[in-house]
Amino acid sequence: MTALETDPTTQANYWQVSTENVAFEWHVDFDTNTISGTATHTLRIKEDEPQEVVFDTLDLEIEEATVEGESVKYELGAKHAVMGSALHLPLPAGLKTGSSVSAVIKYRTSKDATALQWLGKEQTQGKKFPFLFSQCQPIYARAVAPLQDTPSNKITYDAKVTSVLPALLSAVRVSPPSDGPPHDGKEIGKDPVTYTYRQNVPIPSYLLAIAVGDLRYRPFPQFQDKKWKTGVWAEPEVVDSAYWEFSEDTARFLAEEEKVVSEYRFGVYDLLVLPPSFPYGGMENACLTFLTPTLLTGDRTLVDVVVHELTHSWFGNGITHAYASHFWLNEGWTTYMERLLQQFLHSPAHRGFQFLIGAKALKDSLRGYANNPKYQRLVIHFEPGEDPDDAYSSIPYEKGANLILHLERTVGGLDVFLPYVRDYVDTFSGKSITTAQWKEHLYGFFEKNGGAEKIKALDSIDWNAWFYGEGVDLPVEMEYDITLAKEAYELASRWDAARTVEDPSRLSFEESDLEKLDSNQIMAFLERLETYPTLPGDLVSHLGSLYHLSTSSNAEIRFRFYDIALADPSSDAAKQFANEAAKWVVGGDGTGVVKGRMKFCRPTFRAIAKVDKSLAVETFTPNRIAFHPIAAKLIEKDLGIAA
Repeated sequence: MTALETDPTTQANYWQVSTENVAFEWHVDFDTNTISGTATHTLRIKEDEPQEVVFDTLDLEIEEATVEGESVKYELGAKHAVMGSALHLPLPAGLKTGSSVSAVIKYRTSKDATALQWLGKEQTQGKKFPFLFSQCQPIYARAVAPLQDTPSNKITYDAKVTSVLPALLSAVRVSPPSDGPPHDGKEIGKDPVTYTYRQNVPIPSYLLAIAVGDLRYRPFPQFQDKKWKTGVWAEPEVVDSAYWEFSEDTARFLAEEEKVVSEYRFGVYDLLVLPPSFPYGGMENACLTFLTPTLLTGDRTLVDVVVHELTHSWFGNGITHAYASHFWLNEGWTTYMERLLQQFLHSPAHRGFQFLIGAKALKDSLRGYANNPKYQRLVIHFEPGEDPDDAYSSIPYEKGANLILHLERTVGGLDVFLPYVRDYVDTFSGKSITTAQWKEHLYGFFEKNGGAEKIKALDSIDWNAWFYGEGVDLPVEMEYDITLAKEAYELASRWDAARTVEDPSRLSFEESDLEKLDSNQIMAFLERLETYPTLPGDLVSHLGSLYHLSTSSNAEIRFRFYDIALADPSSDAAKQFANEAAKWVVGGDGTGVVKGRMKFCRPTFRAIAKVDKSLAVETFTPNRIAFHPIAAKLIEKDLGIAA
């Protein structure tokens, strides 16, 4: 393996020596906000006579290390701001390719570990017990354990976790049983219980996950004759609403995906509804999808996030990007397949509607990187040690999904394309690949299944423009089914035309205008409205009050309204709503619920800052601890207050 082919965000020598399995023994300590214990690596030698094995670490306190049962003198390198510190362990002389070695590292995490958020009891729904959860993607698993922290190398893992609160991991629970008494019948918050887990399917390190808190399990009904099981975890205060929100659709979604692609391999597919500071809509941790509580709308309109996350079981968790440059292979494919499932579960119109919604997010992200256009690309060249989080946006999701949709149309439609999708999964499931490998397989499949005609069709695609193109437009103009957006678009057009009316109270709009629209269509209405010139301030205020948008409990709707309200930073309406948005995003609106999802908090803080920079900074600074460390780091960069 050449240097050009290795992951630029890791210091590990995984091409010489690679971890096959890690056995963790952890103690979770809420008094010190640390995890302590051991990581036992089963290593496979890939090149003859390697001198050492190198692991990634980030702010870990290494206590001792052994190789093949013998204590060794390890070296912990200087800390790199992004990659952390390389941990070097010497290996016995004369090791040959294919042989196996065991290494044990005793260590402790930092109380400020980037991957871990320790919540005080007041930051939880129940406000009785503290809470811990992890977020290891893209390169933060090294803050939880010494690992070869690269998606290029996949591992199985076993874990024994001792805690005074119920513990969940991204693996199948061995004991105590999930559907048994909470905390194995012991006193929650007082008695330590050891939870045992096993992950037999090799996964990238970023899917290592832990959550510890006052959690309850509600199994979903067994679906037909499926061998896999599914259910939901949440705090007692929200577990019933979480069950209602997701029980009707989760197993049905998973079964439908199996029909389209292949069997689900992980045995268990559970959901975990986290406290509000979780920085993403969902995280596809193996066996245990983490979800934001903003999905609990009471009307099941946002359950499609589950379709996205479970689709990762094939695209991301199954076929994995080799490193950050190829992240679109995870998210572009998953977004495309999620929307294809919408067609099979609902109608072609639902598929087109989701692409319409995504087009707005894509345009916003592309514009956001106008001053750093390399991040507008689908395939990004990262320099060694460059932070992949700096490039995180909707671009790999939306530009990637549109490329695959364009491919589907170019080769002849779904009947032609779906056999290729299944072959792609069969070929690469369990592997980590690059864009070049993906493209080579694509051409190989259609050469065998279509010949010169299909190759000519593929050659008509401007690959360079799709992979490396910059700017705010896609290489081709995409058309989508807009059936479900027509009413929303017509209403937006009426509001745009109303800008010339001096007295908003004389307008013909009524509170009932939105009654025929579901939440997704209301989002489309607001996004369409945002494409017009900025509305006058009095009209924005009328819009917010008439439709109760400025007080909506649906974060997707409230967020989009603030997009419109703050669009003209110099307007009186923007000054008024900037204060409201500031309170909303940190939970100062009477709810006490921080909007920790980065989809909401980052753009909202950026928009507030354009209206009043000091308001944004003064709102964020005292509330920094309420946000996940990843989100806090990026908000600080957005506001220009990064350390």
